[in-house]
Amino acid sequence: MVDASDILNAGILVVDDQAANVLLLERMLRGAGYVSITSTMDPNEVCELHRRNRYGLILLDLQMPVMDGFKVMEALKEVEEDSYLPVLVITAQPDHKLRALKAGAKDFISKPFDLAEVLARVHNMLEVRLLHVELQKALENVKLLSGLLPICMWCKKIRDDQGYWNAIEHYLSCHSEAEFAHGICPDCKRKYSGEMFREEK
Repeated sequence: MVDASDILNAGILVVDDQAANVLLLERMLRGAGYVSITSTMDPNEVCELHRRNRYGLILLDLQMPVMDGFKVMEALKEVEEDSYLPVLVITAQPDHKLRALKAGAKDFISKPFDLAEVLARVHNMLEVRLLHVELQKALENVKLLSGLLPICMWCKKIRDDQGYWNAIEHYLSCHSEAEFAHGICPDCKRKYSGEMFREEK
């Protein structure tokens, strides 16, 4: 689970070619308790910075000379390993909002800045981003079984790739993250009722 400290400690990169905007956003974020904030006024630095630091959020101005925010997002797609762009774009142009979302941005904030809007969108995006990272890590730990599994029709052992027959618990423990606890299903309890499985009256 993601808690408040995870969000406040997440790495944030502020990208804007105007020093006044960078300073204002940094003050807003630090005032709200965010502690890991980096900034740059050079859009050409963004990809390398993200490659090194893997920010939880990139606050990206769209209108910058030489390399605008749309070009930065295209470049980030080559850097971001799981194709998820943690980008919150900054724009004063209403027609840029939809275009930015189609280009891969996850949300936007408008200029002039509204403190409540900035903080709400930053918080929401970081929470979603951190949950996405947790999910990716969980999926990496899951080992999936696929293909044909030869199972003995009598003892139910499974033949592995080397030709050895293993108890089903052993085979599954080697091919998944599952842990096993033995029990008795209702059908077996009824079928094999006797001294071992006799219910207390």
